Amino acid sequence: MLLLICNNQLLEWKDRKITRYQSPRRLRAKYTHRTKLRFMLCVFRPCRGQIYASVNYKCCRIYGCAGYGNEFVNGHLCVHSQWHNRHHFSKKGAMSIVRNSFIQMSKLTNLKGRINYISSHARQENLYVVYETTDRKFWTELAKCNQEEFKKSGTEGTCIEARELIIALPESFVDYEPDKLLRFFTKHFKQNYGVECIAALHHNKRKTNYHIHLIFSERKLLDDPVVKIATRNMFYDENGKHVRTKKEILDEDGQLRSGCKIIPKGEVYERNIFTIKDSRFKSDSFLDEVKRSYTDLINIYVRDDKEKLKVFDKNGVYLPMKKIGKNNLKAEQIEADNRVRTMWNQTVDRALVSGVPEEQILEVKQSEIGQTAKASIQKSGRNPALFKSLIMTAIYALELLISKVFKTALEKADKVTEGGVKSEPEQMKVWAVNELVMAKSEPIPEMPKKSEPASNYPRLADIYSKLEKQNKAICQREQQLASVEKEIAGTKGIFKGKQRKELQEQAEQLMIQIANMKQYLSSIVQSYGYNNVKEFLAEYHTCKTEYCDYQSAVARWEQQAGNKAESDSLKARLQRKAQEVKERENNRQSQHYRSDRGGR
Repeated sequence: MLLLICNNQLLEWKDRKITRYQSPRRLRAKYTHRTKLRFMLCVFRPCRGQIYASVNYKCCRIYGCAGYGNEFVNGHLCVHSQWHNRHHFSKKGAMSIVRNSFIQMSKLTNLKGRINYISSHARQENLYVVYETTDRKFWTELAKCNQEEFKKSGTEGTCIEARELIIALPESFVDYEPDKLLRFFTKHFKQNYGVECIAALHHNKRKTNYHIHLIFSERKLLDDPVVKIATRNMFYDENGKHVRTKKEILDEDGQLRSGCKIIPKGEVYERNIFTIKDSRFKSDSFLDEVKRSYTDLINIYVRDDKEKLKVFDKNGVYLPMKKIGKNNLKAEQIEADNRVRTMWNQTVDRALVSGVPEEQILEVKQSEIGQTAKASIQKSGRNPALFKSLIMTAIYALELLISKVFKTALEKADKVTEGGVKSEPEQMKVWAVNELVMAKSEPIPEMPKKSEPASNYPRLADIYSKLEKQNKAICQREQQLASVEKEIAGTKGIFKGKQRKELQEQAEQLMIQIANMKQYLSSIVQSYGYNNVKEFLAEYHTCKTEYCDYQSAVARWEQQAGNKAESDSLKARLQRKAQEVKERENNRQSQHYRSDRGGR
């Protein structure tokens, strides 16, 4: 579906017809290049809801401008819902969005089935190559060993036979040879951790997700396998547990119970060819280590700096998004969870714009989300609905900080404005005197050169101004919502039902407006190529410092140059005056000599 937006009028182009009362002929005549009228082309492109590289995208619309004598050169991708965009066309002079690397680890309870799934051309849409560091018998023996050890331990749940990494690659990596690329990434893991691997290189059906499935073992082969031979008959019950007598595995009729077994004397009753599981693969730091290792490896071989990735900082102020895989039974649950996470991230952006210190945001996140969620999991297990309520509580706590800091900032701004006007002239006088002394003793320096960060500051200042305006607008809407909710609380009784309903509808509209405005605040920096407000503010403050230093240097240079020029001009005037005095004296002497001579 195509939409034409011109002069704030929406035109829908459908089946080569414009669904308006004006005829297509008149519209064609009106919107030609000769008319020099600008119009907006809006293309709605719905896509499958998924999250890739820690970024969620669901439904986007692309805007573009065109006019007389202009081609379609500028495009901006705007997210038409509360979902972040993955790709966008940045504005002129803006940098592209830095994407987070996506590396996910999962536990495998059916190793044989998973290997068959990732290595089968019949089950994969686009399978390019499979690489194995050992033969398939290794994985069969590994699964058998893990199942036996799991039975012996008596642990509840399911046995973990191996682990799998899913590594997302930049789309430009399709230019590399698939077999060499996969071999390189697989050997990189084996060299770092010394375990056997089997990997496959895939593309999804639409060829938008280029990724590697890497299955690795948590055990290594022993140099000297352990083989134990029975010195007598050995009896095992249904659970594989060794019992002392034969009676313990017989039923009432004296027959061997189902699942029980007897190992005769002289046969092998235990054969161990693997080491114990490496505990580092269970640690929380392992996945972070792998992410950083592979992210650095990817960034080495990307040809364009715009494709470079970074690792999402889980200890930062933002919450990561969850990936929704293909045929995921919990897709709706994950989508709902991601929506709440997006609300938190948008609130963090607003808090940073309002001036809330990052340390306070981290304290709210750790206390209201991290510690509370950990205690809840230990008490009653994982509960997605409870986690959602924890995030909402944290959002409310953060909004309280925002309102407090916002009011304090306004009060300080008024006081600083009043005090700054009185003190400025005195400072200028002292500074001017000092610079005048310097001008007399020092030569005129070269004019300061503007650095690149200082040159970027005006553009960043405009973006920051937009953020502040949007934040103020959100505060105004929130104040309106608070007043409406107060009125709703006061409208009680049967006869005020109509008024209460109108107020409730008004409150709902305000809530929708506030949600959209918060979304737009986060999208402001994204449209200029920044991943979030935190990244923008870091660059903004750096450039602001450079710009202030440059302005101070220019002011000092102008003062020094002006004083030096003034002193030079004064010296010239004195020289001219001295020359005039000398000439007058010479003239006076010559006249006196002539008068004396005439008298004689």
